[in-house]
Amino acid sequence: MVEQVTGPPQPAQGDSARAVIRSASTVLQRAAGGAGPAGWIVRLALPAALGLWAFALTRTRLDRMGDLGLLQALPPAYWAALVLLTVGFVVGLRTPRISRAWSGAYVLGLIAIIHATPSLLYPSLRYAWAWKHVAIVDAMLRHNGTVPEPHNLDIYNQWPGFFQLNVLILRVTGLHSALGYASWYPVIANVLLLAPLLAIFRTLTQDRRLVWGAVWLYFSTSWVGQDYFSPQAFAYLLFLTVLAMVLRRLPARQLHPAGAPADSGARALGGPPEARPRRGWRPLPFCLLVVLTAAIVSSHQLTPLMLISFLTLLAVPRRNRRVVLPALAVAVGLTFLWDATVAHPYLSTNVGNLVGALTSPDRNALPGLSRLGAMAPAQLFASMVVKGLTVGMALLALSALVVHRWTRHTALPWLLVAPVPLLLANGYGGEMIFRAYLFALPAAAFLAATVLIPTATRHGAAVRLRVWGSTAVMLALLGSLFFGYYSKEQMNYFTPDEVAATRYVADAAPPGARVVTVTGDLPGGELRYDEHELIVLANGALPDRQLLVNDTAAELETQLNQLGAGGPVYLVLTRGQVAESRLTGVFPAGTLEKVRAAADGSPDLRPVFSTPDAVVYHLVGPSTQAAGGN
Repeated sequence: MVEQVTGPPQPAQGDSARAVIRSASTVLQRAAGGAGPAGWIVRLALPAALGLWAFALTRTRLDRMGDLGLLQALPPAYWAALVLLTVGFVVGLRTPRISRAWSGAYVLGLIAIIHATPSLLYPSLRYAWAWKHVAIVDAMLRHNGTVPEPHNLDIYNQWPGFFQLNVLILRVTGLHSALGYASWYPVIANVLLLAPLLAIFRTLTQDRRLVWGAVWLYFSTSWVGQDYFSPQAFAYLLFLTVLAMVLRRLPARQLHPAGAPADSGARALGGPPEARPRRGWRPLPFCLLVVLTAAIVSSHQLTPLMLISFLTLLAVPRRNRRVVLPALAVAVGLTFLWDATVAHPYLSTNVGNLVGALTSPDRNALPGLSRLGAMAPAQLFASMVVKGLTVGMALLALSALVVHRWTRHTALPWLLVAPVPLLLANGYGGEMIFRAYLFALPAAAFLAATVLIPTATRHGAAVRLRVWGSTAVMLALLGSLFFGYYSKEQMNYFTPDEVAATRYVADAAPPGARVVTVTGDLPGGELRYDEHELIVLANGALPDRQLLVNDTAAELETQLNQLGAGGPVYLVLTRGQVAESRLTGVFPAGTLEKVRAAADGSPDLRPVFSTPDAVVYHLVGPSTQAAGGN
């Protein structure tokens, strides 16, 4: 009898397959940092989104821009990149084993896709006001400080902090102009905002998902566009830095702990060491606070008042006063000192307008622009979308205060309403409502994050439904941003021909010349503004503007001859001015074409520079000759 030899039990075929799958899954999880398929999604979505963005830039045609600006020029790959980026970010927040460094990388990717796109696509600096600020830096560099004969730009001599800082940068680096880095200023400004935003949000919660979710919502809803090369962008960064320094020292009665459901209202027994309450100010941080506040006060008119409003409301709770009152005293004292000395000429001249704003809160709360024509229908639609975004953020913030009790025990309610007093007290050229939204946005973004970012670790169909619903809302908010940020790009973008026209005038016009434009939308009309006065017909009295529309040839001749009595006159007409009139309605559509036809038919105007996108006329009529012009 032959004994049958048997080996160890052999696994069934199904068991072998399952073992292979488990082994492969283990290998994949280790490769993905232990996070499984979610880890792969997070790690692949970011480079894929950036690749789609880069591909989209190569397929973007600026000549396709219409009444909705870049929204019509960007190809589908651009929008696909944003969707992929958002989904990857949300998955990263929901994956505990993923490093939060990935959340930071996604936010940087969002900043790049939104703000670096014009810098990479456009051949020149975007936005007429950015060109104006470059011209001011150039003038202060040439005059080593205060600019003599600044005409209607004397206000910048009285708040020169931002410009003098850039003069210092140019001297240290050896650069001749701020124009090179001004094109990248929106990217730089938004990246720098990350530090104070993170510091502010970390005073409110230990949950990194809420912190990064709030940061994402801030950048995906900041549609106001005050991040270009400007004193406002500079002062806003300093404002948030001062606010972060104050908030980090406040006693936190209630702090949302890491890992707790957002609606738990649980008290934290203690935060990280750097977030624990401190008493009073130490000398070094307080000195830094004074320096930052002084830089704000010397750089911008509105931001010091916003800082005072925020600090005043933060001082309402008695427990905050030991920290807030010294900072408030610094802000009030430095602002009063500056306004009573350096800025006194401007304030004394405009005291009537300031008093009028105080007595007209209804007009201050609404954006105003004196229009003789109708806005383009596409712009009306874009305005409605942006209003919806603003109202949506306000509703999300208010709902968070109602639903999450713990948020009401933080500084968030005070931060949310702090811009309201200034909204009612100052029109700020019809832009006050936009500035109020900008300053309230950090608080609104954090409150919205407590509603949209699920922090519970539970799983299930209901949780998944909430996650995807929140993702859809985040995508809707992000998509709405572009209607406010990109829809006017046809007038914010300047062609090389337009830049060449303004440079021709800056170089060719003799000192004392007057440069006349129909609207203010041109790149560098303020170049050498200490030698040339810029006259914008759209800023004139309403009867004069109405006459220009109704009897273009006669009114143009009248206004130019009046100006010509004082010296040489140049008339500059550009593609951007045509776009501004059509988009905003500052003049009826077709007004620029009528002005150009009148200029071409005038014997007193001689074209001295002409391209498809810009034309420059020199007034050679009797008034100029009598004044000694050539």
